[in-house]
Amino acid sequence: MKRIALRTSQVLVDLGVLATALLFAFAARFDGRLSDDTLKRLLFVMPYVVGFQYLVLFGFGVPRFVWSYTSLREVRQIALALGTSSAVLFVARVLSPYFLDYSFRARYAALPIGVIVGDFALALLGVAGVRALRRVVGERAKRAGLVQHDTPRIPTLLVGAGQAGSLVVKEILSRPELGIVPVGFLDDDGMKHGMAIHGVRVHGLVESLAQQAEKLGAQQVVISMASAPGDAVRRVLALAEKAHLPVRIIPGIYEILDGRVNLSRLREVSIEDLLGREPVVLDHAGVASFIRGKRVLVTGAGGSIGSELCRQIVAFEPEKLVLVERSEFHLFEIHGELAAAHGARVVPRIGDVCDAGRLASIFARERPHVVFHAAAHKHVPMMEWNPGEAVKNNVFGTRNVADAAHRAGADSFVLVSTDKAVNPTSVMGATKRVGEMYVQALSRRSSTKFVAVRFGNVLGSAGSVIPTFRRQIAAGGPVTVTHPEMTRYFMTIPEASQLVMQAGALGKGGEIFVLDMGSPVKIVDLARDMVRLSGLVPDVDVKIEFSGVRPGEKLYEELAFDEEKMDRTRHPKIFVGRISPRDLDEVAFDLEVLSTVMGSEQAKDVRVALSRVVPEMREPARDQDTALSSEPMPEATSVKCVARPAIARA
Repeated sequence: MKRIALRTSQVLVDLGVLATALLFAFAARFDGRLSDDTLKRLLFVMPYVVGFQYLVLFGFGVPRFVWSYTSLREVRQIALALGTSSAVLFVARVLSPYFLDYSFRARYAALPIGVIVGDFALALLGVAGVRALRRVVGERAKRAGLVQHDTPRIPTLLVGAGQAGSLVVKEILSRPELGIVPVGFLDDDGMKHGMAIHGVRVHGLVESLAQQAEKLGAQQVVISMASAPGDAVRRVLALAEKAHLPVRIIPGIYEILDGRVNLSRLREVSIEDLLGREPVVLDHAGVASFIRGKRVLVTGAGGSIGSELCRQIVAFEPEKLVLVERSEFHLFEIHGELAAAHGARVVPRIGDVCDAGRLASIFARERPHVVFHAAAHKHVPMMEWNPGEAVKNNVFGTRNVADAAHRAGADSFVLVSTDKAVNPTSVMGATKRVGEMYVQALSRRSSTKFVAVRFGNVLGSAGSVIPTFRRQIAAGGPVTVTHPEMTRYFMTIPEASQLVMQAGALGKGGEIFVLDMGSPVKIVDLARDMVRLSGLVPDVDVKIEFSGVRPGEKLYEELAFDEEKMDRTRHPKIFVGRISPRDLDEVAFDLEVLSTVMGSEQAKDVRVALSRVVPEMREPARDQDTALSSEPMPEATSVKCVARPAIARA
């Protein structure tokens, strides 16, 4: 009943405003002297004009707007609706002499053009004005209520007086329950100094943070730059650290929707912010045509990359998303998360990629159009200690999934690969390279479009350095880094997943796509940044220790072979390396060679077999004095393998 009463009152207010606007438009047109004849005309046309205007407002959705959230967007819609109704009235006025008896038209029906123009202006002012007034009254009442309850509010200095900063301060002022009082802006654009944004003044350069914070009584700093560069975030952190102020940051620009900032997601600065990677811009139309309405299957669906791929895929509304995962717990987790929002569209299937029979059953039942193969063993030292498992999972598991996709007639197959497959020094990298070789070769004989997507480390993935550093910092240190020159490429899990989908949409078959990983990052710098983000001082509160290069590791990662021609695609962050694919029979022979060492626990035997299949495989860099491995780094020795014909490059 309360809702009905509210809606009824709003309708009556709108009708009253429209009627009043028409009355004053007549009064203005006739200089306030309304004769009896003019009043009769007004009373005659008012129900028709007001009713017509309200119907147009309704058609434009204006009555459905929530009055307490009226903004310029709603005002534009109101203006468009009233402008449309006035245009119709104007056309009717111009054409009326051709359709109406003159005396009838002159006395009652025809609206003077001056009345139409005046009515538009007054109606716009009135309809928008009552909504703006409702918002102002509501916000004042909310502030008054919070003041009565003594809500604590923190004086806050905002860094960044651009568009995002304007949205932030507007949101803060309209939501006092956030407990934030903006006391000023800092910005390096001198043209903005002394100016005010929504009543909040820009006081000076970012370098003056400490002085301005003391002068204004600020107790915290908020970085109000959307997708701020990593260097800028690091600079603000250093200045705030000197001023002993906590720092928080707004969500990235991709999280800012409809001109509103979700400040409930205001958060501490993360390591992702310090890397400062630009947000991915997807070709949504291309990815949508690749996924929407299709049956999509993801292996390794419970892993770091696989689970995020699934989250991204369901947003493009596939006909069905099949989750293939051998870990019951991880499959339960991701299925529960996605099924809550997407229901029967998400189908869980327990299965191991090394079980060809189970895969054949799943593929025969689900008949996927698109397959993302993300299941793999990825931890470099762990695969040095368990080399046969790396071959079984990364080589023969990939073959099983690729063969199943081929037999099921899938349209596309996307292999999630790694930069460690380039001139590999590790068993893991070499096995992923063999997987690339197999899908490239199979693509030449299959109607399925097989592609591989190669990228570096992802932040926060299972087994990555970030969770390890967090645990070590929480324990008080030391933080262990393998080597002072150890360097890696990093991207976020959502970014990697989005670009994998984009690369799949670009693929024609046989390509190895390489993602733009940005600039390499020294692991020791990453460790020191994480210590600082925890509010501690590196090498003082938490020690940084070097533990030695681990088995199979490189100091520097590469993203492409020398002989690969790196060409641009139509997406700025995706490149394609066109190394000639091998013949499928040759690769199949190589896999027979590898099958002889698949059960071996000796890394040296597996490495020799892999080096025969992957000629570019290299010996890893070693630091014998500080090796972390529990066993010596294996030397490359001979092992009996079946001879194979020389590789013929196509």
